[in-house]
Amino acid sequence: MPGSKLIILDRDGVINRDSDLYIKSPDEWIPLPGSLDAIARLNQWGWRVVVCTNQSGIGRGLFGMDTLIAIHDKMIKAAAHAGGTIDAIFFCPHTNADNCECRKPKPGMLKEIAARYNVDLTGVPVVGDSLRDLVSAAAVGAQPMLVLTGKGKKTRSDPALPQGTQIFDDLAAVAKKLTS
Repeated sequence: MPGSKLIILDRDGVINRDSDLYIKSPDEWIPLPGSLDAIARLNQWGWRVVVCTNQSGIGRGLFGMDTLIAIHDKMIKAAAHAGGTIDAIFFCPHTNADNCECRKPKPGMLKEIAARYNVDLTGVPVVGDSLRDLVSAAAVGAQPMLVLTGKGKKTRSDPALPQGTQIFDDLAAVAKKLTS
């Protein structure tokens, strides 16, 4: 990936509104203010944007793959409408009970991204609103970045916050920092 940089974003609570009841349909996927413009800004400054998201609603039987694809299609189109591109979406469909390697806080999805893009994730920004996002980032040497949207305000006070976690108001603030 010469000439381009990689940033990895969690989905719910970072790009779109989060829900304790899960995002179960395209209608429930609502972008957070400024998040799509932030993706476009990152792209304009040479960043490749990859989404890395736990989607245990599939494993719980709350929605199927067709619905997840429709939600992600809406997100990709909304980003494109704002002038941005989401390069890829990696997701874990499992529940905690599955004890898989891909479900954050385990670093399996991030390792898969590293393999797919043939990059070392050391220092790569990983943006999330929950402790599991930041823990998985720290596990691979990436730079954990906490946004205070979604569950972020609650996460900020967690004593297990990885050392060196950078804290931002939202994805737009992350994009501003990385592009100025």
